[in-house]
Amino acid sequence: MKNLRNLFSASFLALTLITAAGCASSPKEEGTGEYVDDAVITDKINAQLLNEPDMKSLEIHVDTFKGVVQLSGFVDTHANIEKAVKIARETNGVKSVKNNLRLR
Repeated sequence: MKNLRNLFSASFLALTLITAAGCASSPKEEGTGEYVDDAVITDKINAQLLNEPDMKSLEIHVDTFKGVVQLSGFVDTHANIEKAVKIARETNGVKSVKNNLRLR
């Protein structure tokens, strides 16, 4: 009975460690919590871009990975590039912004 209990405890501990490792992040993959955080950041930036009347925000693509935001797409003016970068930088949770926006 004692051996069965020890086997059960060891199995439970192993399963717990494997499950926790599956949710952890690596340098190239996000953990579950990071993915949700990045999705929230992306949504916030997209919403703020949509509220800018002089920007064609649907032509700006926002990607977020581990708090690093990448902006890509096309805009009409340098001012719009600067505005999009500023919006991204000022969003909570953003660690840095990679600007790949281009002028038409």
